[in-house]
Amino acid sequence: MATIAVYSSKGGVGKTTLAVNLAWASATLSSRRTLLWDLDAQSGASFILAPDRKKGDEARAVIERDLSPRKLIVPTGIPKLDLLPADASLRTLDVLFSEIDSKKRLLRISEALDTDYDRIIIDCPPGLGVTADQVIRGADLILVPVIPSTLSGRAAEELNAHLGHKKGAPPVLPVFNLVDRRRLAHKAALEAAPGQHALPMASLVEQMADRHAPVGTYAPRAPVTAAITQLWRDVEKRLAKN
Repeated sequence: MATIAVYSSKGGVGKTTLAVNLAWASATLSSRRTLLWDLDAQSGASFILAPDRKKGDEARAVIERDLSPRKLIVPTGIPKLDLLPADASLRTLDVLFSEIDSKKRLLRISEALDTDYDRIIIDCPPGLGVTADQVIRGADLILVPVIPSTLSGRAAEELNAHLGHKKGAPPVLPVFNLVDRRRLAHKAALEAAPGQHALPMASLVEQMADRHAPVGTYAPRAPVTAAITQLWRDVEKRLAKN
């Protein structure tokens, strides 16, 4: 079992849609038993994949170890893909992790699910605090979505600097997201990093919240789906080397 964290210290970079699409790729393209763990209190991934689920205030209890994650996990409409949903109780996640006397709580919870899943994908909350440290200790690979601009690029730089002094930190894979090749700044960023994955800006991605589905389920031949597929194949190769 491997854990992939989709993380950014900056909001508005398409983190949640990337996490949902990667979870779809894991379950559908690789036929992996996959869990998408929504740790973002905004619950975007949960809204996309399970809008009709019974909503509660129990996500925090999973972190506190007062509730087994298996009691909260719900199936999605996609074979081999389950969801551990978020709710408003995660708004003070940094405070909770500060109070817990365990620096590897997320890792321990993930390890407890290793007989149920091949891949756990975490949609992390934005920010660079205590939660980020938990993610760093619990992930095998961290994906950082970056809009091709100076301010968004700093997010990946901040994370790499944060990881620099962490022993055994997982590799970080920056991914250009919401790319508009007509924009000069985007074009220049792509030219400066020709080997970096780039997911195009597309109205099809914006439709995910309305369709309550990953883009690959309703637009399998779209360029953005092809880019997600290529990214996922790279992720699997990197995990195989670990």
